[in-house]
Amino acid sequence: MLAVLFPMKKELHSMFNRLPVACLLVATLIGPAFSEAAEPNRNIIRRGSYTNSQIKFEREKKGHVAFIGGSITEMNGYRPMVCEDLQKRFPDTEFTFTAAGISSTCSTTGAFRLNRDVLSKGPVDLLFIEFAVNDDQDAGHARRECIRGLEGIIRQCWKHGPNTDIVVTFFVNPGMLELLQQGKTPVSMGSHMEVLEHYDVSTIHLAREAADRITAGTLTWAEYGGTHPKPPGNRIGADMIKQLLNDAWSKPLSPTAKLTAHPMPQKPLDNGSYSNGHFQALETASTDAGWKIHTPDWKNIPGSKRERFTNIPLLCATEPGADTTVNFNGQAIGAYIVAGPDAGIVEASIDGGTFRKVDLFHRYSKGLHYPRTVMFATDLAEGDHVLKLRISAANNEESKGHAARIIQFAVN
Repeated sequence: MLAVLFPMKKELHSMFNRLPVACLLVATLIGPAFSEAAEPNRNIIRRGSYTNSQIKFEREKKGHVAFIGGSITEMNGYRPMVCEDLQKRFPDTEFTFTAAGISSTCSTTGAFRLNRDVLSKGPVDLLFIEFAVNDDQDAGHARRECIRGLEGIIRQCWKHGPNTDIVVTFFVNPGMLELLQQGKTPVSMGSHMEVLEHYDVSTIHLAREAADRITAGTLTWAEYGGTHPKPPGNRIGADMIKQLLNDAWSKPLSPTAKLTAHPMPQKPLDNGSYSNGHFQALETASTDAGWKIHTPDWKNIPGSKRERFTNIPLLCATEPGADTTVNFNGQAIGAYIVAGPDAGIVEASIDGGTFRKVDLFHRYSKGLHYPRTVMFATDLAEGDHVLKLRISAANNEESKGHAARIIQFAVN
């Protein structure tokens, strides 16, 4: 590693000038122990209390730690590093780790699948959330959707278990990195920060940390590893989390310390946030007019597939004019779908109203049956509604068909 840090072609004085860089990178790769003090870091923004998780891990010696996010969470990256760090910190604690990362999914999908993938597994003591990159590059969300997704996750989490401690980490892609280096804030990060400030939840701003180091010349984008970081990039993030928790758990527990609910702001930032988001079963839709619940014959359908979606029944229709109706209770409805090269356009009507076209095709659909959540209607009056959904004769000019393949309905 030192040979990499100090290329032979460098002059001796350059080597000495770079000694701080070497120390920084070595420390990053090795990582400080939980018990060691660390210098303050502007990109570790600690908010709220982590006493609840400390009580569970240190005193009760049991803990449920969950991770939700996109491919950065699903991959063998920061998540297993954090799990290992926690096990080293609390060797006598019996941990349950829930890995709920699904590639390509954004915070909107996260809000609707949170109950299925995390909360249904039991009370959560410590939750890690990662969606800044996917809200940017996958979903292309504007501020409203970024807020509605993340706020929905936090409010649902604390409704289910108000004692849950939460950490949100911002990872980074090249476009976001460029903005940060220009002193600008990417939309997803700025929107998420509004939510985190409102709910007093900590932020690990790994994105800005990487930008700071790259700008200072102590790290390169190649060393960090790209949008899906290499081990050194993930280690930086895991060490920042370690430092946050080190600071939060630095004092011994008081004998009188007890589990305490996190204060939930009565008023959400956005009344349309997906705070009641959940999946609704496919069986609630009518299937007598061109729609069918079945496992598609994937081997005869062009486009790449991900295994998690190829062995489950989906609600499908492929012909223009096919329609279905769904009864639901709430103020918003959409669908969690896979949209491939043949993805079509659907027309949605609520309670007999005007039909609105929703294009299912995504720019990543050209070669992949891409998982995404599309919303058919939002900001409805709370209560019972009827959705009518039909396949349009129109389609995206890049699509080769009219298909709709629904994994679950998404209701808020």
